[in-house]
Amino acid sequence: MSVSDGGADHGHVPRAGLREEARAWLEEALSGEFANVRGLGGPGREHEGHELRQAWERHLGKAGWTCLGWPERYGGRAASLEDQVAFYEEYARADAPARVGHIGEGLIGPTILEFGTDEQKDRFLPPIQRGDELWCQGYSEPEAGSDLANVQTKAHLEGGEWIVTGQKVWTSLAHVADWCFVLCRTEPGSQRHQGLSYLLVPMDAPGVDVRPIVQLTGTSEFNEVFFDGARTAAGNILGAPGDGWRVAMATLGYERGASTLGQQIGFRRELAKVIETAGRTGAIDDPVLRDRLVQSWLELEIMRLNALRMLRPDPGPEVSIAKLYWSEWHRRLGELAQAVQGKAGLVAEPADGELNELQRLYLFSRADTIYAGSSEIQRNIIAERTLGLPR
Repeated sequence: MSVSDGGADHGHVPRAGLREEARAWLEEALSGEFANVRGLGGPGREHEGHELRQAWERHLGKAGWTCLGWPERYGGRAASLEDQVAFYEEYARADAPARVGHIGEGLIGPTILEFGTDEQKDRFLPPIQRGDELWCQGYSEPEAGSDLANVQTKAHLEGGEWIVTGQKVWTSLAHVADWCFVLCRTEPGSQRHQGLSYLLVPMDAPGVDVRPIVQLTGTSEFNEVFFDGARTAAGNILGAPGDGWRVAMATLGYERGASTLGQQIGFRRELAKVIETAGRTGAIDDPVLRDRLVQSWLELEIMRLNALRMLRPDPGPEVSIAKLYWSEWHRRLGELAQAVQGKAGLVAEPADGELNELQRLYLFSRADTIYAGSSEIQRNIIAERTLGLPR
């Protein structure tokens, strides 16, 4: 049993030469000064080589390999979705490191392009493209969780500045971010989707306190962020005051973009490791485990085909099921990773107590069905908004 990493023959045709250009550039770039950056980072390993990976981010930006779909004015190539997919696939195949700037490039950048003023675009987009400024997402709260419309963090204008007070939680990479886009309530007495605004807040502002949350893996990608009268300029708002819900929903739409195809290459690599381990431990001779391995491969193929359907200009309900599908699949893969190791999977490496790759996969994947909208919330959204079922 083997796992292919996919290719260019699954329904999209990238611009001739871009895939080959990307492959050649990555091979050269990852063989010299940045040879040691290969494979660094990723879920449960976000602490690995952060400074080196940020240097790599700047190297990518200087060479024009970040923000490919952005207008050339802001450092992009105005590349099509097909071309972006081709790059993400080659990036994953090259075992290039996990990107430290993906929240800026994939989430806030496109949101600023859609809703930002010219002044905001000129201020914020170039540093993202160059890899100079990193971002985090201030959405979830302790009393809201996946119920985004229930956020209680507040902000009000005072002397030409927004004053922000409240708490966010599960804020990925907040401990290394320069800026945070914060959904908060700016109209006193408003409820649910009304009265929300979308603010851009510097993480080094007085009154911003970041507290890392130690996870099952022993690392701390997630954080609590406290805003105690933190200030940001009055102009650091995307959209109009009170229009934050519409802007926030657009950001979530970008979260399901072309980079998911690259994510799946990483999934294929993980599945290949699970299969290789099953062969080494003899677990592959167990008919039940062998059936689970085949099922996992089939479901990954379905995931890829669904992601390709999402690249249409006006995708249908497949967008709604994407996060629910991949997160549940990845959690099952983590459980399978433990199963094929047998008893050895229950014990950390005896030499240094470090988790091995498959143990880390199992532990971190427990969070997949919680962050970015829990599976329960995703099912409610599909039922109500896609299928038209009653609440």
